[in-house]
Formats: sequence, C-alpha cells, structure tokens
Amino acid sequence: MLNIQLASKYATAIFEIAREEKNLDGYGKDLAKVRDDIFSIPEAVKFFQNPLVPNQAKKDLLTRAVGKEVSATAMNFLMLLVDKKRIGVFNEIFDIFTSLKNKEQGVLIADVTSAFPLSKKQQDALIKKLTTLTGRKIQVRTHKDTSILGGLILKIGDKRIDGSAAGRLRALQNSLSVNSVGG
Repeated sequence: MLNIQLASKYATAIFEIAREEKNLDGYGKDLAKVRDDIFSIPEAVKFFQNPLVPNQAKKDLLTRAVGKEVSATAMNFLMLLVDKKRIGVFNEIFDIFTSLKNKEQGVLIADVTSAFPLSKKQQDALIKKLTTLTGRKIQVRTHKDTSILGGLILKIGDKRIDGSAAGRLRALQNSLSVNSVGG
C-alpha cells in the first residue's frame, strides 16, 4: 500500500510536468522506453530494488541504457527516483502515469484476450468498432490465453464481454443444466 502511495506521488508529479509542457505523449514514450528496455527484465528490477547496490551504479546503468534515448527531464526524473530510493517502484509509477495520461486524453484501454495473436488488420477493425461504440479513443492491450479455445474476451473498464468459445460452451452447459433440472 505504501509503495502505491509513493508511486502515485511521483507519477502525479511527472504527469503534471508533462501536462504543463503539453507533452504527455512525449513523456509517455520516454517512460515506456525505460520500462521496455529496463524494467521489463526481472533481473534489472531486482537490481534497482536492491538497497545494497550503490545509487551511483543504478544511475550509471540508467544512463548507459537509456540516457541518449529519453529527454533530459525524463532522465532527471529517473535520477531523482534513484536519489530518493524510489526507482524500485518504477513500474507502478509508469502504470499510474499511463492511467492519468489516458484519462486526460480521453483514451479507454481495451484488454483483449484471444487464443491466438490478433493480426494488425484485426486489431485495427476492433479499435474502429470500439471507437464507434464508445465514442472515445481506444487503445488495445492484447493478451494470449489458449484455454479460451477461440473468440475473444474483451474488458473495458468494469465491463467484460466473453465472446470466447470456452465461454459459450460454459453458457451452453449452464443452460442445459438448468433445463434438465427443471424438465
């Protein structure tokens, strides 16, 4: 809980800077670059969370890994996180920043689970359909789960639509169970 509160404080701070500079997308890309290149690697996360690793070693790694690829302000933010011993919650900071950015820009996240990867054409068609239905910008996050057999499970906000083959089979099984009990 404390980590989420700390992450929220820092995410809000970088969000406010990005909004003030009218550069939400630029900061979003910088932070995504850091997350993708460093904080998506479990060993790197452990390195940055380890209190025995000197701050200078953490700063050196960040500088070598992304120093030339992100803005000076984003880099200064990362250095501040190291100095304040908050770099270990970077992924949480990124997630909260992204939520704030999406809310500000009116973007809805659609989590789409499918048994097989969606093609670019399928993703584009889905985005177009969801944009029409919601009247909002849609960003799709795809997930793979072979246990659903086929179809899609779609989650937007607190709404969940199960159009998977496994979901349809469960619904059919439930309806047959109800009918056989009553019949």
